[in-house]
Amino acid sequence: MTVRFKVVIPARYASTRLPGKPLLDIAGKPMIAHVCEKAQQSGAEEVVVATDDERIFKVVTDLGIQAVMTRPDHQSGTERIAEVAKLCGWSGHDVIVNVQGDEPLIPPDIIQELALVLASQEQAGIATLAAKISDFEEIFNPNAVKVVLNKDGYALYFSRAPIPWDRDGFADKTKHVSERITHYRHIGMYAYTVDFLNHYCQWQPSVLETVESLEQLRILWHGEEIKVKIVAKTPPAGIDTAEDLQRVEQFLLNFQQ
Repeated sequence: MTVRFKVVIPARYASTRLPGKPLLDIAGKPMIAHVCEKAQQSGAEEVVVATDDERIFKVVTDLGIQAVMTRPDHQSGTERIAEVAKLCGWSGHDVIVNVQGDEPLIPPDIIQELALVLASQEQAGIATLAAKISDFEEIFNPNAVKVVLNKDGYALYFSRAPIPWDRDGFADKTKHVSERITHYRHIGMYAYTVDFLNHYCQWQPSVLETVESLEQLRILWHGEEIKVKIVAKTPPAGIDTAEDLQRVEQFLLNFQQ
């Protein structure tokens, strides 16, 4: 099955740890250029960078890549993507994959796979990814978001807590992964339909979303489904620190040799 889809890459200049992060040089090119190349290799029919900063807009358009200036007051990347869909005149059934602007190592095939997951079912207007957790410490790490699925692969809940809680398996406090149930880590990539984005922007934040600091809980709170695709391997992490930047640059330099 083939699928037609767009990719939107939100890119903000402001960053506490790495100001101007999308424009930082990695192996001779700005970070955002690497991300756009990966998106173009995914088979997307359109790749659009969404930014609220003139400097990012200029760099992207000088590279020959489409960019859209969006409002600076969006509360989330999802709202920014909804504005892009409106400005570009995309139809309600169009599929959009959200690729973060700080993920220069994102595999192009996983972008396409996520679009296909959404397009191959009709129950949900949004799809995302998860991977099996094999490390006990990760289950209890609040920075690793866990997701619990129903029998059909739709999300029941997301949490920073170690869910599902293996009452008997964790009772002895030995540090081992449960043998009775699989734990999954959520991977924060999303594919949406434009219709879904338009609905989402009309919803108020939920208490669960605020308490857990997880935007996707707003969707479950309002009774909508989220399709979850289990992938064999977690995609490479994005860039949040100077150490991450060095790691990615060294990887790309080694790859070019």
